[in-house]
Amino acid sequence: MNDGRSPAIRVTLMPKDTNAHGTIFGGVLLSYIDLAGAVAARAHCDSMVTVKMTEVVFHEPVFVGDLVSFYTEVIRIGRTSITIKVTVEAQRRMGAGPGMKVTEAEVVYVNVDEERQPTPITRR
Repeated sequence: MNDGRSPAIRVTLMPKDTNAHGTIFGGVLLSYIDLAGAVAARAHCDSMVTVKMTEVVFHEPVFVGDLVSFYTEVIRIGRTSITIKVTVEAQRRMGAGPGMKVTEAEVVYVNVDEERQPTPITRR
């Protein structure tokens, strides 16, 4: 399903990440989404902070042991901000076929200077 792209990050989720229903906490996925988006934004920003996540959609549950890949795409580069789309895919087990899309989100980061003030993005 990933069309030959390389993920920004890839993790196997463990029992400590589960909720009472036996699936992975949404907050755990949000943390990895933020990290993956920051990896992609780093190619354009010297130092950035997360300002918002929008359009977070949980399509399918993620289970303990799933190999989870976080793919990124730059959606928009503004004067001081960058928007990254993160698509999350889970491969259930070895030989179970291609990964399935489980979550997606858009994350907005702002490029900041040493005083944490917004500063123009100079790398494109």
